[in-house]
Amino acid sequence: MSRNTIPSGMFWSPGDGQPSGWREGVRAEVDGHGRIEGIVPVAEGGRFHRHTRSRIVVPGIANLHSHAFQRAMAGMAERQTRGRQDAEADSFWTWRETMYHFAARLGPDTLYAVAAQLYAEMLEAGYTTVCEFHYLHHAPDGRPYSDPAAMSQALVAAARDTGIRMTLLPVLYMSAGFDGAALGERQRRFGHDVDAYLHLIDCLCEDAGDMLHVGCALHSLRAVPAQAMRTVLAALPPAMPVHIHIAEQVAEVEDCVALRGARPVQWLLDNAEVDARWTLVHATHLDAAEVAGIARSGATVAICPTTEANLGDGLFPLREFLDAGGRWGIGSDSHISVSPVEELRWLEYGQRLVTRRRNIAVAADTPSVGETLLRGVAASAASSSGHAIGTLEAGQVADAVVLDSAAPQLAGADAEDLLDRWIFSGNRNLVDEVHVGGQRVVAGGHHRDREAIAARYRDALAALMPD
Repeated sequence: MSRNTIPSGMFWSPGDGQPSGWREGVRAEVDGHGRIEGIVPVAEGGRFHRHTRSRIVVPGIANLHSHAFQRAMAGMAERQTRGRQDAEADSFWTWRETMYHFAARLGPDTLYAVAAQLYAEMLEAGYTTVCEFHYLHHAPDGRPYSDPAAMSQALVAAARDTGIRMTLLPVLYMSAGFDGAALGERQRRFGHDVDAYLHLIDCLCEDAGDMLHVGCALHSLRAVPAQAMRTVLAALPPAMPVHIHIAEQVAEVEDCVALRGARPVQWLLDNAEVDARWTLVHATHLDAAEVAGIARSGATVAICPTTEANLGDGLFPLREFLDAGGRWGIGSDSHISVSPVEELRWLEYGQRLVTRRRNIAVAADTPSVGETLLRGVAASAASSSGHAIGTLEAGQVADAVVLDSAAPQLAGADAEDLLDRWIFSGNRNLVDEVHVGGQRVVAGGHHRDREAIAARYRDALAALMPD
């Protein structure tokens, strides 16, 4: 017997076989493990209830790249630190110094409070799964906590308590650059040797279940020596997700060419069995061969438009990647924005600014930009996270977002333009309810524990700020 349902309405799902993706007058029946048993009609006397059209239900969205602690420093790195004529004017690398300084203040308790606030915000925005790329492993001086997994467990607890689905990605971080230099003082809390790292993964896997999967994150090619990468990959379970930062900065590409003899993505494709379990984060600076190579591999690119814009990284070659048949998703990364709508909108707008054309992210069978974008994030969600997510159909987890059908932005919308209206009609959050594993965690646009979570967050920020 089903323990729960996602209430009836108009359901959109890219994997349901319907030409438009829309089904009217249906509900999702949910089993005891939070998976959809079936999508069934809601009928009365052989006719659909008229009120069922008033609920607009879409699949929950996966956030493929998150550094939770950075939510607490959003807006704190927007003052110029170098002169405009300085050869080392403000950039990703100067921002990183600010990030290191802030990261040094966090412990398990403050990390829990910050992550819980972030995850509640994600849920309210329509993210139902987070891939947490976690590298704050040790105490600020680099010494392990008495429980070496204490910082990881703080994130697991925050996800559990807020109700978001998580793929925890503990990060291997071993060197300060492609030359193998030792970690700097502010990087020591990130570091592991290979044996300690694999032990951490083993320990975290003991807690894995329906709501928590564990994957592997290689921080970057510059932070993981080639032999260490090979050793770790050989030791992992064959289906475990693998994520890596790559080709985010031009300087990174230049250093890789100088010291490894190839561009970062090309080197990775040549030296690892990159396939559908891999997620390449950013991959901003690609040549044509790399675009084609990623697409052939089946790997996902996690694009983080608001963070990449905030850091001045550059623009991912989206149209070329779509033409090559590449798989992609989105992440909010540093969380200067926590909104899938904004990530998707600016993914498209960036392409428009470069090409001076409109409606770039479309396909021959999908002329709607909004629908193309939502199909893209759905198609990558399961392989990148390891969870059965992305669509509303039998066997998938019951993660769903209910939009506010009474919102003025959706007035008069129909199946052809409803998704475009959601993505491109302004900045009001149109999420009304969110269900994760069939459990409602957001109602009326508010997380069930919003006030208590915010109070803990305010106390944590007060403790983190300098005197």
